[in-house]
Amino acid sequence: MLPPCLPEPGKSEYDLLVIGGGSGGLACAKEASQFGKKVAVLDYVDPTPKGTKWGLGGTCVNVGCIPKKLMHQAALLGSALRDARHYGWHMPYPAKHDWSTLAKAVQNHVKSLNWGHRVQLQDKKVKYFNLKGSFLDERTIRGSAKGGKEVFLTAENIVLATGGRPKYPENVAGSREHGITSDDIFWLKKSPGKTLVVGASYVSLECAGFLTGLGLDATVMMRSIPLRGFDQQMATLVTDYMESYGTRFLKKCSPMKVKKAENDRLRVTWKYLDSGKEKTDEFDTVLWAVGRAPDTKALNLESVGVKINSATGKIIVDEGEATSVPHIYAIGDITEGRPELTPTAIAAGKLLARRMFGQSEELMDYDNVPTTVFTPLEYGCIGLSEEEAVRRFGVDNLEVYHAFYKPLEFTVAERNAPQCYIKMVCLREREQRILGLHFIGPNAGEVIQGFALGIKCGATYSQMMATVGIHPTCAEEVTKLHITKRSGADPTVTGC
Repeated sequence: MLPPCLPEPGKSEYDLLVIGGGSGGLACAKEASQFGKKVAVLDYVDPTPKGTKWGLGGTCVNVGCIPKKLMHQAALLGSALRDARHYGWHMPYPAKHDWSTLAKAVQNHVKSLNWGHRVQLQDKKVKYFNLKGSFLDERTIRGSAKGGKEVFLTAENIVLATGGRPKYPENVAGSREHGITSDDIFWLKKSPGKTLVVGASYVSLECAGFLTGLGLDATVMMRSIPLRGFDQQMATLVTDYMESYGTRFLKKCSPMKVKKAENDRLRVTWKYLDSGKEKTDEFDTVLWAVGRAPDTKALNLESVGVKINSATGKIIVDEGEATSVPHIYAIGDITEGRPELTPTAIAAGKLLARRMFGQSEELMDYDNVPTTVFTPLEYGCIGLSEEEAVRRFGVDNLEVYHAFYKPLEFTVAERNAPQCYIKMVCLREREQRILGLHFIGPNAGEVIQGFALGIKCGATYSQMMATVGIHPTCAEEVTKLHITKRSGADPTVTGC
């Protein structure tokens, strides 16, 4: 006898069923609907240990890119207030920031995006289920919710796009009971106060950066290197600026335990890895930013034979996002070897839908994807790090052009930022193809986005030098790079 609501065997209700209502899943579902297909999306958010939950849209909309950028902007405004006095604006200083006002504004915007996504699905005739999906068999999905509601859906094609969730350190006593993650920080109604951010990822540095910029006491605890996977010269410049900006760093340290003190603050004990010495301090908030794990455990993948990497928990896919099971696909952060970036998930989702239901054979190209770390002094990049370029091509086959520069807007404000730096990694050949471009400075995301097309199209150093810069901008400094690391000459830009 079939379970209640289970469709008849051999009949599929939907042409496409997407599990996961984040950026990639929604993009795939909406694109598929354009081909007149019957599409459904299942999305359900398990609350964090602190009880935080949110609406449709996934990590980016609710607890990632969008609220992060808005809080980063709030911090930049604080820096602008300091600069304003030098430009003739008379105002009380230091200015006082109100967390609750910012948090409410950010949360209201996020909620408007949640609603917008629901409206878009309705307009495109995509059925939305606020349910957690798991496989019953290769074509049947069980949708369930905490209240006991359960439905069974069948589909010709199934796309997995459940994304990831932050990790808690399992070897640190009290980590779950007393700590929060980036899934919580943007939804706090009260200021986090004195905050310890554990980790050296971009999430860690971005959160610590905007907390410092809002006038809060923020400390970053890191075991080893910052921004693993990024160019390490650039990563060091980012953390150097953050230290000068007011963020405290505890380097080569590892947390041991967190417990609540009698005054309701959190008492954290950590160990210095070099000496083995232990130290304790109290904080109002402990934010774990020690990595993310794919949210796949509830999918029941083993029952249908979808292969995963046992070390990472990520789903193994081919170049067309197909899993080991025909008609089951996966996109975004849960897939092995893919960048954990919203735009790549969106692009991969759209292209997948076009290959399934349109006439397209175009595959997602994961090379030369631009990205930016929104730290107080932003770091944007595209292409290879210098370390990766050396590994692939050898140091003798590279030419690295670089420059330290000072943004014009920093001069009158007397702002010191010796970390403003540009590096272009090129092949040492006649054409000097650009392998990587790295930029630290104001509006790094906007700068790198502007150069991304050229580098994606195979731009060379000579073509870059033939490009006329817009004066006076920070971006024009890219078009003026002429000092090589090999030369040993001073790369500091002087003059206008």
